[in-house]
Amino acid sequence: MIMMMKDSDLDRRDFVKMGAGMVSAIALAPGASGIARSFAGADPLPVAVIGIGRQGRHLLAELGKFDFVETKAICDVDDRRLSSAGRRAPEAAPYKDHRSLLEKEKGIRAVFLATPSHLHTAIATEVLGAGLNLYCEAPMATTVEDAKKIAAAASGAKGIFHVGLQLRANPIYNLARSFLRSGAIRDVVKLRAQYNKKTSWRVPGGDSVRQKELNWALDEEVSIGLPGEMGIHSFDAVNWFTKKRPLSVEGWGDVMVYRDGRKVPDTVQCTLTYPNGVRMTYDASLASSFNGEYQLFVGNMGAIKLIGTLGWMFKEADAPTQGWEVYAVRQSFHKEEGITLIADATKLAKQGKLKEGVGLPHPPLYYGVEDFLSAIVDKESATACPATVGLESAVIAIKAHEAVMKGEKIELKDEWFEI
Repeated sequence: MIMMMKDSDLDRRDFVKMGAGMVSAIALAPGASGIARSFAGADPLPVAVIGIGRQGRHLLAELGKFDFVETKAICDVDDRRLSSAGRRAPEAAPYKDHRSLLEKEKGIRAVFLATPSHLHTAIATEVLGAGLNLYCEAPMATTVEDAKKIAAAASGAKGIFHVGLQLRANPIYNLARSFLRSGAIRDVVKLRAQYNKKTSWRVPGGDSVRQKELNWALDEEVSIGLPGEMGIHSFDAVNWFTKKRPLSVEGWGDVMVYRDGRKVPDTVQCTLTYPNGVRMTYDASLASSFNGEYQLFVGNMGAIKLIGTLGWMFKEADAPTQGWEVYAVRQSFHKEEGITLIADATKLAKQGKLKEGVGLPHPPLYYGVEDFLSAIVDKESATACPATVGLESAVIAIKAHEAVMKGEKIELKDEWFEI
């Protein structure tokens, strides 16, 4: 079994100094699981959700799991979406304009922003300018200029700014990162990530003007495609795990299936090169669901595979034994055997519920929302996804899409990441 440990940025040099026995002790020691923080006694927190499309509705669902959160207002330009969202949040006042919401709902303390990505900038800067806490879905912008504007606004804001890069708050990913940072798979030699989901991304309904608005993700003038909307989470996870930023990105993409006039590719491939020569390959397609979505970290002593709410470590035959392996929950994958990553494993084992701990009780979005709320309620708690992280991930995603559209290699300039 593998215990969730606090992320102390344990580096390989520390791992070598401590030795396998000490690492085993850390791995099995009681600690904070991070799965569900207690908000007992927290004052009611009035919030608003701006943008009630698919992601906005998901946010409403997760917010409903926190007893102290009061969704006081919802905002969207679409009447049907407002009506549908109203059933999830019957006490929330509906608005079609975010400025009216900000003007009239003076008691709001936090805003969740889930409009189309290219519309974030004006709303985000106005929310931050009003002194409110802001959860902004990723990517936080679709141009480098806009991403820097939001990051600059956040750097001088009174409120907390959190980007929806939800993997940074995910207990399984935090656990996996602790093992990678401690040298459990030793030298990382290659990285791979994938997003496959068979869906057209096309939204029906409305006149031609509304059709264009609804299908912003297919509009080459504003969309940053699969790398920007989906790949950003994997790019960020690799940066976070390795504490490195890529030097360059190459891309390829095309419309392979949905030949409906779109120019934004439905199938893409990207290669990101890091300072130590390690490369990350990223594949995404709307034409197939095979193998779904995952991130893979391969080292010379093992590999870690992560899939949202699940994770596994695969150890090489010559990897040193650290002691805890005899207790591990294992799962077979063809000819490979993976050690299942279980947050808070020691506590569950004592209760005889270790296998019940496989996976997470909530979707990844829940933990991102929880992290943001914790930073508001507990003034000592810092958000896992501040503006600097949001800017870095946005720039990489924007340039990855640009590389795909141009079919070329782009060197990433330091100036793009400066606020």
